[in-house]
Amino acid sequence: MVPDMILIRFGEFTIKGRNRKQFEKRMVEQVRRVVAPFPAAKLIQTFGRLYIQLNGESYEAVAVKLKHVFGIVSFSPVRHAEMDLEAIRAAALDVMRAQPTEPRTFKVSVRRVVKTFPHDSQEMNRLVGGHVLRAMPDLKVDVRKPEVHLRVELQPEGAFVFSDVVPAAGGFPYGTNGKAMLMLSGGIDSPVAGYLAMRKGLEIEAVHFHSYPFTSEQAKEKVITLARRLSEISGATLKLHLVQFTDIQTSFTQCNQDHLIITLMRRSMLRIGQLLAEKNEALGIVTGDSLGQVASQTLGSMNVIGRDIDLPLLRPLIMTDKQEIINLAEEIGTYETSILPYEDCCTLFVPRSPSTNPNLNVVRKVESFVPNLAGMIEEAVRGTETMLIKPDDLSQAHKTGEEDWF
Repeated sequence: MVPDMILIRFGEFTIKGRNRKQFEKRMVEQVRRVVAPFPAAKLIQTFGRLYIQLNGESYEAVAVKLKHVFGIVSFSPVRHAEMDLEAIRAAALDVMRAQPTEPRTFKVSVRRVVKTFPHDSQEMNRLVGGHVLRAMPDLKVDVRKPEVHLRVELQPEGAFVFSDVVPAAGGFPYGTNGKAMLMLSGGIDSPVAGYLAMRKGLEIEAVHFHSYPFTSEQAKEKVITLARRLSEISGATLKLHLVQFTDIQTSFTQCNQDHLIITLMRRSMLRIGQLLAEKNEALGIVTGDSLGQVASQTLGSMNVIGRDIDLPLLRPLIMTDKQEIINLAEEIGTYETSILPYEDCCTLFVPRSPSTNPNLNVVRKVESFVPNLAGMIEEAVRGTETMLIKPDDLSQAHKTGEEDWF
């Protein structure tokens, strides 16, 4: 079967009131962006549903794009038929005959939105199912566990016949739940955390810390590539804030508290992240923390690291295992970039035995002995360079500020 339309189902944002209209408007904008490269395709919007009329465009090519549109819970390739019994029967038979393998069992479910249609849903189940059985005599009906679930929807726009329901990203349309700053390292976890944040409707801006000359140009390009992939998924330009962290990081190595270096670093990173969030009107900070995965992600460590931050700390991966994170990184296309062997500042000066349960009072006392820590944090914010990462920019991303990153 060559589908002539795609039926799109909205996700969990279909709520009452003004928010529904706002979310649906953003949803249509996102789908329109996806469909733009297919000039013959046409969008048709109805209450709670969205259709794409393919007009000869490739279903497979459009489907690849739709899977990553946040807010779409699922979609189906459909045959569109006139509101006529024989036309619906013919379309149903086409769908059944187009199955990848010849099915042994099926069932029919008819949903009649148009109440003026002369046959009710139960009657249509028999009329359509009987027609298919006569044409395919080896087929049997199984209402509990059918190999094929043949669905017919009788809508004001016509009859839609389909059997496949393709899962999509779900969640909320991008940017409908506010803005947050993503702490983006070069590792596996933080890009996945960014993806999950975007899936829940957050617009994100990314913050990356570098320690030149200890970190390399390759490490920079790695982070740009990760940011670009997140931009490609969302379809929106993403701001990447590059923070010079060398002075702060080296000052901590002179405290003779090696076991606290990671804790001290992450506390300062969050302070900088909060200042950048306030500057850019973001209302939260997203991290890639996963409980117990490393020393800085024990409950005791996270308590101390996040204690002096006022903005909400959002940790989408907090209860996930490493393999689950890897699987999702592979699915969204960030894993191969994340495992490139270029160090970021978080992997520098790592002590042999980092503290897993630091004492908050001790950490604050150590920070008080660091000369001008607050001033260095403010200077890091002032010296932050910002790149604008565009989804369709596969060359060097556009940047505000100087041409040379370092």
